[in-house]
Amino acid sequence: MAAIEEPTKPTSLYDSPSASQPLLSNPPESDSSQYLQISYNHGDRPFKDIPILVLFLLFVLSSFGFGIFATFNRNPNYPNLSSYHYDFKTSNCVTDSPNWVPLYSSSSSVLKSLIWALVATSILSLPICFLLLLLLKHYTRQIVYALLPFFVVVPIFINVYWFVACTINPTCNNDFPMVYRILVLIFIFLVIGVIVWIFIVNWHRIELTIKIIGVAADALSMNLGLFVVIPSMTLGLLVYYAPIVLFLVFARLNGKIVPDHHGSSGEYACVWKEDKWVPAYYALAILTMLWSAAVMVEGQVYVISGTISQWYFSNEEDDTPRRSIRKSLRNAFGPSAGTICLSGLLILVVRVVRAVVDSARQEDIPGMFNLILRCCVNTFLAAVDYLNKFAITFAAITGEAYCSSAKMTYELLKRNLLSTVFVETISTRLLAGIAFVVSAIYAIVACAILQAVSHLGVKTYLVAIAAWLLLIVVLAFFIHVLDNVIETVYVCYAIDRDRGAVCKQDVHEVYVHLPISRNHRSSLVTSSLLV
Repeated sequence: MAAIEEPTKPTSLYDSPSASQPLLSNPPESDSSQYLQISYNHGDRPFKDIPILVLFLLFVLSSFGFGIFATFNRNPNYPNLSSYHYDFKTSNCVTDSPNWVPLYSSSSSVLKSLIWALVATSILSLPICFLLLLLLKHYTRQIVYALLPFFVVVPIFINVYWFVACTINPTCNNDFPMVYRILVLIFIFLVIGVIVWIFIVNWHRIELTIKIIGVAADALSMNLGLFVVIPSMTLGLLVYYAPIVLFLVFARLNGKIVPDHHGSSGEYACVWKEDKWVPAYYALAILTMLWSAAVMVEGQVYVISGTISQWYFSNEEDDTPRRSIRKSLRNAFGPSAGTICLSGLLILVVRVVRAVVDSARQEDIPGMFNLILRCCVNTFLAAVDYLNKFAITFAAITGEAYCSSAKMTYELLKRNLLSTVFVETISTRLLAGIAFVVSAIYAIVACAILQAVSHLGVKTYLVAIAAWLLLIVVLAFFIHVLDNVIETVYVCYAIDRDRGAVCKQDVHEVYVHLPISRNHRSSLVTSSLLV
């Protein structure tokens, strides 16, 4: 159960009385008494969703168990398959002496430059993320307005640059005709125009988005330990993947070399025949890896939400609670492990079903039944995303089970006329644009340095693109963390409104300007009028 507290008196009041209270300002007393006073649950939490946790552990143990069996049961003759031939005397496949293929190692200046570029980018990515966080915390408005022109200037520069470079280069000019180059050039300009149109349409939200990003950056800067824990969880997943990948390699070696008769030619050949259980193990191991990846992502969301919510509901203004990250980790891999596994399983199912629906749509299968089926599936997937939006965040705060968290979050936001789907999606697009601009500027600088110190020619662009991809992946991870902080603060703000309390004054001053949910407004207002 969620932590239940007595209604607390607001620590401060706004000019408008509705700013620190739910927008349904005069609910019936009989209805208001039934709402739980939600807050962060600091006590001991019971284990939730245990059957799903047991099922996940069975998948993991089965993958490792059969993988160990495949390792010791492998056939060492598989690498020498080419040396086997059919023996008519024994009617079997026999081998000659194995053919040893010498291995040659080669290195080139391109490979060395690529390695140095990736190593330098990996080292510089952490200071870049930290510097970007500090700038977003203290100079959010200046950073956003300074980088907004680059959202258009950088794509235009890259578009014109590749067009001119391809035109000048004889090889590219011959392989890529002028007509196709012009079409690609126009298409990219159209994409840039769409980006400009999106920002023009949402220009009235830019200022509010800037404040939201500033609040999230401040909250994240107070919990810098997340920059160590969250990447460590990703690294732990890679370490966890290593033996499973090795088991998949060894599973392929489980089989035997058998003769195969070609009916057309009448000749025999020696082929490799896998054991019947190998494809089933491949399916089990791959499904376990996908589920584990989804669990890791949801676990990261849980740790971020638990840490930020402890900071939000703490009485300390400038300091974070001690051991908040450790407590979130203990809850994530302890009482709420089943909840995280269930959320990961649902996300995995949604992704797989959506991929199947998208592939069916590309095949353009005719028929009214297929059209109705796709509509029903899309509606179901949208409903799952609708309920899953803040379920893990709420579970990290209260320790509730997954279904209870989804239901209670929906009711919490509905009571306060807040949208279950976060309305300020422009913040994600704005942060993604900032990451693209920063990584593009870095790639341009890296390309200039490589051209000055090396003689790679056209391959310089490939090295610069590799460095750009690595940095944009790191910045995308940083944006993912910042987005989770924004959504966690959003739920904490909703809890404050529901309790009529103000735990973080600066957060309320920003989030109070969010538009209310029009879907719930009419129904709630009608119900209060009827009462």
